[in-house]
Amino acid sequence: MRRFTPALALSLLLLGGCASVTDAPSLARRPAEAIDPRLPIVDVSAALPADPALAAALRRVAGPAFAQASAVDAAIARADALAGSAGTPGSESWISAQQALSAAVAAQAPVTRAMGDFDAAVSDRIRSGARLVPQDLAAVRAIAADLAALDRRQRAALAAVQAKLAR
Repeated sequence: MRRFTPALALSLLLLGGCASVTDAPSLARRPAEAIDPRLPIVDVSAALPADPALAAALRRVAGPAFAQASAVDAAIARADALAGSAGTPGSESWISAQQALSAAVAAQAPVTRAMGDFDAAVSDRIRSGARLVPQDLAAVRAIAADLAALDRRQRAALAAVQAKLAR
């Protein structure tokens, strides 16, 4: 009898697993399964109007960079002229050219700041959950491209002046 007790306990345990489950999930089709995944998704966002306030706000953020551009160009031109006539490294004229280059780099700071503020404004808009329609994205890309072109041009000019002084 002792040999049959563990077998009896095991069979009772196995039979308990055969009990019916009343709260099991349904195997019926869900509404989402009725949608044909091969159907194309129509993008109607191009028809949505752009937000004029967004473009205006982004132009205001980028404005200081473009407003300062002529002053930066003048500072770079001054540094370039001094670098062209600079003597050997350590001479008075070379030091003066280095100081002019530092002033030009400092004058270019509003461009760098505007680029960061622009990125922050766009990311804040995205994080807020506000919609960005294709026309808004086109405005964002256009202003970002203009800022990047200005920054690239000024940085190239600064690098050229620095190369003159490094000779």
